[in-house]
Amino acid sequence: MDLYKVMVVDDEDEIRLGIIKKINWEALGFKVIGDGENGKDALEKVEKLQPDIVLTDIKMPFMDGLELVEELGKVMPSTRVVIFSGADDFEYAHKAIKLNVVEYILKPINSIELTDILKRLKEKLDKEYEEKRNLETLYNHYIESLPVLREQFLVSAIEGRVTRDMWLTKCKKLGIDLVGNFYAVAIIQGEASGKDKRGQEVIRPSEDHLIPISVKNTVDETMCNYCNFVSFVYSDCVIVLGAFKDKKEIMKFIQGINEICTSYEKIMGIGLSAGVGRCYEEPTSIRFSYRAAESALDYKLIIGGGKAIYIEDVEPESRVQLQFDEQQETAMLNAIKVSSEDNIKKVLREVIGSFEDLVLPFNQYRIYLMEITTSILKLVQTYNLNMDEIFGDNFNCYSYLDSFNSLEDIKNWFIDVALKVNKLIKKERINSSKILVEKAKDYVKKNYNDNDMSVEKLCSQLHVSPAYFSTIFKKETDMNFVNYLTEVRLEEAVKLLNTTDDKTYVVATKVGYAEPNYFSYVFKRKFGVSPSRYRKN
Repeated sequence: MDLYKVMVVDDEDEIRLGIIKKINWEALGFKVIGDGENGKDALEKVEKLQPDIVLTDIKMPFMDGLELVEELGKVMPSTRVVIFSGADDFEYAHKAIKLNVVEYILKPINSIELTDILKRLKEKLDKEYEEKRNLETLYNHYIESLPVLREQFLVSAIEGRVTRDMWLTKCKKLGIDLVGNFYAVAIIQGEASGKDKRGQEVIRPSEDHLIPISVKNTVDETMCNYCNFVSFVYSDCVIVLGAFKDKKEIMKFIQGINEICTSYEKIMGIGLSAGVGRCYEEPTSIRFSYRAAESALDYKLIIGGGKAIYIEDVEPESRVQLQFDEQQETAMLNAIKVSSEDNIKKVLREVIGSFEDLVLPFNQYRIYLMEITTSILKLVQTYNLNMDEIFGDNFNCYSYLDSFNSLEDIKNWFIDVALKVNKLIKKERINSSKILVEKAKDYVKKNYNDNDMSVEKLCSQLHVSPAYFSTIFKKETDMNFVNYLTEVRLEEAVKLLNTTDDKTYVVATKVGYAEPNYFSYVFKRKFGVSPSRYRKN
């Protein structure tokens, strides 16, 4: 087990250094990774040092212990805090408890008492870490979560967010025995609460939400006689996903769904209707079967409910349907936005090549390619890129397809467009980061004298999140924002000390420090001398 990291914060050097030296930290399972002279000093260091435990005094200049605890709760909520105070002040203790401080110690600090506290704290941390690492516990949590995980995965499949590899891998991991040569989806929908043959209510209207669960039980009892399947509740319906070795087995699947509709109405007095989608070979096409099942279910208004309606019976598939689906669009757009040149080419070839072996009327190709073009155009518009630079002058998105002589020409054109968009987005991203940082610097330059200046206040002006801004700022400047603000303020302070006769406290106010003592502390930490000594020198 690694040693737990500790930071000690106290404005009295003798007490702070005494605590650090008196305790045999390593023997207790800890190591001191830093110390702070006050709350502000500590807060500037915690981001870099990432302590597990902070030992802090309550009464300190510039930022007291309770303020430090509040700020730690925002930036590092998992850090444990032990507070010590020189006064037996009930109000302080009450506030400390409300802020989830783990221990409260009265000064003078007794090394034996602190050692006992550290031992208890280590035991508590060890137990928590052990629980998190305990494989048996994790496995039990996993087993308990399996039904939810299975359902989430199956919902992803009908919504088109599952690849073939994901299907094969996840089915095995989640214990879903549903790998076949063909797949089809049925949607079963309850009509309303009903009455049995004696006229008594079986399920009251207020309990309609129980119908899907009741239907699922009937599905699980019945469908095992017809095919390999899995069922789950989704949007107040029961989804049945069947897997077959042979395409003809879809008829048994429909027969089983029909039996469920018939028997359920007899027993429960509640009518059921079902839509059954087409068979597809690829698990990635399960979403198409689901959509077809939805379409089939819509026909119950025309041909009546109480039975399974197979989409092939009401909408014969006379020719292959070519669809640019959500999964393909997401993969393409993500590649264009963030991927390498090779990956962009690969994804575009897969998208365009998906109909290479199909023989379809040209209008169907045109619609498919227009959808791809529209998707790219939306991306270009989102990033406000130059259309002419990407598509050329006088681009007509309706007639451009007429200029191609082969599928290879179409592929190459889309790849060329995608690479141009990718290059411009990367350029825009770099420029945006630099512009954001320049705006921040400009804001600091104009407002460094605001003693309430903070990352949050700046970000509200720039309309970005503090987390994103902090990442970009550090990447562009190699320092965090607080350090940059301090540098600017101290540079201005040096100018004022060199060029004016202003008192030190006036200089402090002019460069954004409400407390002259803290200004002197920060100045001395940077330059090694106090502001007044600096001026004399």
